[in-house]
Amino acid sequence: IRQREIMGRGRSAIVRGHILDINQANTILVTCGPGLADFLQREIEALGFAVESVHRGGVEIKASFVDAMKLNLHLRTAYNVLYLLRQFPCDGPDELYEEVGAVAWEEIIPPNEYISIVGRIDTASIDNSMFASLKVKDAIADRMVEKTGARPDSGKEKRAIVINLYWRDDRAWLYLNTSGLKLTDRGYRRIPFKAPMRESLAAGLVMATGYDGAAPLVNPMCGSGTLAIEAALIAARRAPGLLRTNFGFTHLNCFDEDLWRTIRNDATKEGRKLAKKNRPARIIATDISPDAIVAARKNAMTAGVEHLIDFSVCDFADTTVPDEKGIVVVNPEYGVRLGEMGRLGGMYKRLGDFFKQKCPGWTCYIFTGNLPLAKKVGLRTSRRTAFFNADIECRLLKYDMYQGRGQEF
Repeated sequence: IRQREIMGRGRSAIVRGHILDINQANTILVTCGPGLADFLQREIEALGFAVESVHRGGVEIKASFVDAMKLNLHLRTAYNVLYLLRQFPCDGPDELYEEVGAVAWEEIIPPNEYISIVGRIDTASIDNSMFASLKVKDAIADRMVEKTGARPDSGKEKRAIVINLYWRDDRAWLYLNTSGLKLTDRGYRRIPFKAPMRESLAAGLVMATGYDGAAPLVNPMCGSGTLAIEAALIAARRAPGLLRTNFGFTHLNCFDEDLWRTIRNDATKEGRKLAKKNRPARIIATDISPDAIVAARKNAMTAGVEHLIDFSVCDFADTTVPDEKGIVVVNPEYGVRLGEMGRLGGMYKRLGDFFKQKCPGWTCYIFTGNLPLAKKVGLRTSRRTAFFNADIECRLLKYDMYQGRGQEF
């Protein structure tokens, strides 16, 4: 962002008598899925921000509301960008209602907007997070009625203004969720196919391989194409938020459309300049299912990266591997039902054969939630990186396929 251009622009909101300046530094919590915090920290630091703390579910920094807009645009592994409105002691529902109602919501929320409350509660003061969310919603709505005469609509959909409440023991934190819908919902996956991987997880996996677009990337068993598409977005230096038009901050009183247009245009120009300097190598994505490839092609087209990916229908073992050395990353089935081990064990063994026979000199990865199955690959791993796919603990297994050297166990 060109800081000199944005300073002094935009509107302000008032919180308990104080101007909420969109250019003033404030606490921002960027949330992510389990296993992604280290990758999120790298992204945030690469954007020039100093990280204050890191925990399992996110990264905390000091930054402005304008910076929050930039973070929404650029982050690949994040869920939400939460802007702290206030934190306060909280011993019960009545105190929660009073503290939330003290915020000047009429200066933040347009009276005709739609709001959604997300509560995360860990306190003996209350045993129902839905009740806590209801108290927050009532406090906001009552304040809006008193000050404007209008009550905003509300519900569970996170399509407009989202307020996040964290209440732990006797302390509460109230955030504006500047993202709204999770950032992992890029908007390109119109045809998800079977058991699609979250975009943020796919981006984290690609980042864990060290891929930057300089060398080829091969993605057998590509499914609906999420891994290949996230790799293409990284290779093209394209900010993932450019694919979305709806963010939580766009519904607020302080939203400056001209400023947002400038931020987007700057990101587009910078991405094109970097991509022109470093033209991406080939990305090859294959799947044995014609329906999967149809879905993957359409998703890549929606994402604007179809020209960077060569899609084809074939068994993974018949995937074309270029002469130039690069990265292979595979996300095979790992079985959740009894009786699948026998069928999948043979497939994992064939994956090991594919690596040995067609990928000498390459760096190969398997992402799996079934380590007993991974042993069937028959190759020695050089690194194992922990991730979570939903609630399943998984590993990204790295295999260095040195030319002319045996690697079997």
